[in-house]
Amino acid sequence: MDVRIASIVLIPLLAVLAPILATVVGRVAKIPLVVFEIVLGILVGPSVLGWIPTSDALTTVSNFGLAFLFFMAGLEIDFATIKGRPLKRAVVGWIISLVVGVLLGVVLAPTPISGIYVGIALCSTALGTLMPLLRDAGELKTPFGLAVTAVGAIGEFGPLVAISLFLSGRSPLSAGIVLIAFVVVAGAGVWLASRGTHERFHRLVRATLHTSGQFVVRFVVVVIAALVGLSLALGLDMLLGAFAAGILSKVLLSGAREVDAEQIEGKLEAVAFGLVVPVFFIATGVGFDLKGLLADPRALVLLPIFLVLLLVVRGLPGLLAAPAGSTGRDRTALALFTATGLPIIVAVTSIGLETHDMTSGTASALVGAGMLSVLLFPVIALALRRGSSDGGVRPPDLQHVPTEG
Repeated sequence: MDVRIASIVLIPLLAVLAPILATVVGRVAKIPLVVFEIVLGILVGPSVLGWIPTSDALTTVSNFGLAFLFFMAGLEIDFATIKGRPLKRAVVGWIISLVVGVLLGVVLAPTPISGIYVGIALCSTALGTLMPLLRDAGELKTPFGLAVTAVGAIGEFGPLVAISLFLSGRSPLSAGIVLIAFVVVAGAGVWLASRGTHERFHRLVRATLHTSGQFVVRFVVVVIAALVGLSLALGLDMLLGAFAAGILSKVLLSGAREVDAEQIEGKLEAVAFGLVVPVFFIATGVGFDLKGLLADPRALVLLPIFLVLLLVVRGLPGLLAAPAGSTGRDRTALALFTATGLPIIVAVTSIGLETHDMTSGTASALVGAGMLSVLLFPVIALALRRGSSDGGVRPPDLQHVPTEG
């Protein structure tokens, strides 16, 4: 079969197969859906069966899925609920993670610049991956869920800023000026979106919610494209633009009627988690160099080291944001959620390989550790929460119909 035809047919098929497997296996163990998507990608990729090769087309669609993942993270974060103690402590914890991560990265990596890449990768949290899990578990509005959200928000935004400052190829001063320019433009957009009720905008949204026009979906795609394009034009990481697009869209759509807001959320989740985000995770598996990792003894040694360092560098400082009165099980679960990282790790290692500042072995070990963190940490964390003092039981108004996990 032609490889292009194989990719066109198999990727949607795998996207359908993954939730079926997750449902069947979920009767025994609550394994996140993304784990099945990544594993299936590895299975059909060049490292195992070789049915789907890496390609520019797959990379392009995968990047759009990654951008939408960060957009949804920005869209779902309610800064009003995490401001104050959770957010302040999350910022302090992330700064500690960055300093410790870079110091350990310099020790482990063959060159200092490679160590910076490792350090930034280790201080990330995959909030976009965790949000659906927290939502499905009814945790988003609990004190524990708000702590994870605060830590995760900084764990995604902080590394994006660090990438823009230290990995853009500019001096930190010029990179800082460019970053400030982006923040000013994005901030101005958020400020304008918060002014007034935008009744005409919402009338158009309502008028096309159930027509082929689907104005709100098209509008969101334009916002993502505009801010991603702006970030790329300024030499910043595209994910910074996607994250900012989510925040801007949340402010603009906040004036929608409750019934409209629920339908808008459903449509955006359908596009993200039903279409483009699964392609990113499947493509991550396809592109993972399993053969190269297994053939590199140093990389094999680094993989478990990086997995442990994710817990030490990122998980432990995240405990600063633990809610008052948290039990030992809750704190352990928070550390595990905080140490779950993959999207930023993929982005950082991709930059490092493109600039030849990172070896393929180190990159594979980092990505492998990130994949294992997604495979293991949330499963253990959710089990700990179910066995916590509240039994993982949430009030009825905090329950949510599962959409992605």
